[in-house]
Amino acid sequence: MELNSVTLFGREGMQVFKNRPKTIGDLLKANVKKFGEKAAIVTEAKRLSYGELDRLSSSLAANLQKKCGIEKGDRIAALIGNRYEFPLLVFACAKAGAMLVPINVKLAAEEIGYILSHSGPKVLIGEEEHMDKVRAAEFTAEAEAAEGLQVFVIDGEDTFGELLSGEPSYREANIDEEDGAFILYTSGTTGRPKGAVLAHANVIHSVLNYKTIFKTGHQLKTLIAVPMFHVTGLVGQLLHILYAGGTAYSMKRYQNEEYIRTVVSHDIDFLFNVPTIFIMMSTSEEFKNHSFSFVKKVAFGGSPIYQQTFAMLAEAFPNAELHNAYGATETTSPATLMPVSYPASKVTSVGRPVHGAAIKIMDAEGNECSPGEIGELYIKGPMVIKEYWENPEANEKNFTDGFWHSGDLGMMDEEQYIYIRDRKKDMINRAGEKIFSIEVEDVLKEHPDVVEAAVVGEPDPVFGETVKAFVVGPNLTEESLPALTEHCRKSLAKYKVPGKIEILESLPRNASGKIMKNKLKQ
Repeated sequence: MELNSVTLFGREGMQVFKNRPKTIGDLLKANVKKFGEKAAIVTEAKRLSYGELDRLSSSLAANLQKKCGIEKGDRIAALIGNRYEFPLLVFACAKAGAMLVPINVKLAAEEIGYILSHSGPKVLIGEEEHMDKVRAAEFTAEAEAAEGLQVFVIDGEDTFGELLSGEPSYREANIDEEDGAFILYTSGTTGRPKGAVLAHANVIHSVLNYKTIFKTGHQLKTLIAVPMFHVTGLVGQLLHILYAGGTAYSMKRYQNEEYIRTVVSHDIDFLFNVPTIFIMMSTSEEFKNHSFSFVKKVAFGGSPIYQQTFAMLAEAFPNAELHNAYGATETTSPATLMPVSYPASKVTSVGRPVHGAAIKIMDAEGNECSPGEIGELYIKGPMVIKEYWENPEANEKNFTDGFWHSGDLGMMDEEQYIYIRDRKKDMINRAGEKIFSIEVEDVLKEHPDVVEAAVVGEPDPVFGETVKAFVVGPNLTEESLPALTEHCRKSLAKYKVPGKIEILESLPRNASGKIMKNKLKQ
């Protein structure tokens, strides 16, 4: 697709798709005419055609305007898991010009209270099972609007149902592509979470990049097992597949055997998960009982993928194109994507920059690195967020000349393939020697008894930091740890070998499946 150079979000020289939809609502509009009665959304409780998704989201938009006084720019918070009401709300907000604030349903009451106070929504729509946490949340004085919050409940008394009745005649909002569509709060591993403002233009470019680079079409079906309130489920799967004209199935909660059975029974041919889910699938007897030759595309991202996992995917899905992906909430999902075909030597890469993206590798002194040198990824493009919500300090700290500081360390080769080495904060400094945790994790994963591994730096009075590893595997015992250490010595320099190895039943993860290394460090 042809690109144009424009000024977007006040950033000059942005490369954007010349022929692009203007809003998220436009993503749906074209396909309603093409695929009116075709299944768009299939959840465990409901099936919605493209026409029904359009009509119900229009009724919801109209009632939000008429009954709740929603105007352009107002925020609507959602405490909803993977169910059909979530996509309804996505498109209703897009039509009404409101910003949707999806909240992680696993958060504690205090965390939910902070997000509600900080974002200042006029309306909250939540599932009954999560409302106790809302009632327990103490809103701060940061947003007076929280005091007059209008709450609608799904299930239980089901006050949400009244917002779906009536004629689907909403008032057209004059939406500009630079207007905010979502506020997604980052995980907040240090301090309070930041609200990333995803504009319509951000989402449009990410969806178009997925479709053009993955070459997806209307025949595809995907199964959303990651939360829709995270950027991969929301943009990488839901909005991407609906723009392509396919069908989005979803699971409210990931369950290994149920996921596998659903993939098989519905011939789900586009899988997009964090590597952890694929690893969990491969350990299941249910997985070994089926052939997955019908799967056409397998994408993965959100955490590093080990070579062993990649080899397993290639064997398990013999007819599928395998796509690694790298991105963040702040890049509206993808910053790099693996194309449909690539050299075998590039399998550990996360791909090339997406269309319109500019990526620089910067050293600690702020100089751009040469190909092959490791530094921090700085990312710019129409998919990079316009700002953090009500957070000028974070905007100042995290952006330089329109480039977002990713906090990830990596390198770019001569052909512009990107390789991620570590999170900047997860790199271990042992007496001046820099150790990338993924390098040690890769070696640990090569041991047949290790299913998963995570490596962190442990404070040390002599060396500053030493290497500590956490491993998971049903056959691991305390007696097997010396052999595991010896296994590391064969492949790693002495200073990289873990000084301590601890066996865990599982690694701590957030709702999007990422390992929470801050908890391991604690």
